[in-house]
Amino acid sequence: MVLINDNSTVLSIEDKLPRFSLPATDGMTVESGMIKDPVLVVVFTCNHCPYAQAYEGRLIEIAKHVEQEGVQFVLINSNAAEQYPEDSFDQMKVKHNENGYPFPYCFDESQEVAKAFGALCTPHCFVFDEKRTLQYKGRVDDNWKDPSAVTEHNLRDAIAALVKGEEPPVHEANAIGCSIKWKE
Repeated sequence: MVLINDNSTVLSIEDKLPRFSLPATDGMTVESGMIKDPVLVVVFTCNHCPYAQAYEGRLIEIAKHVEQEGVQFVLINSNAAEQYPEDSFDQMKVKHNENGYPFPYCFDESQEVAKAFGALCTPHCFVFDEKRTLQYKGRVDDNWKDPSAVTEHNLRDAIAALVKGEEPPVHEANAIGCSIKWKE
């Protein structure tokens, strides 16, 4: 496990959403241009990473809390399944069903979407406004180990601000997690 504590340099704040079309674990195809909710949250994650696992419940909680406020979450796994079988599309389907995800969980087998976003680790969050310009990138919050010790709710606060039509209080906070597992 390689720990990343950094942020994307590929996308800058105010950059446009990269286009994507990916298969989701629910049998649908998620296309970036078809999402009409005013706020779009894209989270790069996976099945096996302990950081991603630690944040899974928090992401579900945030998504359920804001689903009636015009916020769409899309989770994307870009890890090389050949090297990490636990991150295969079939295993993603199992995880989606077992955990009752309230959002699509997509597979970026080519890894092109992760490259377009500059995703570095799992989880790595990107939040876009209704014009589909990037308004926040980075971590979920400041304590992956202990939800009760969180003092900075970066993702939640960025979403809340955008729902109100305001600027996020913080536009960037280094993402913390396992590195994306790139194909050899």
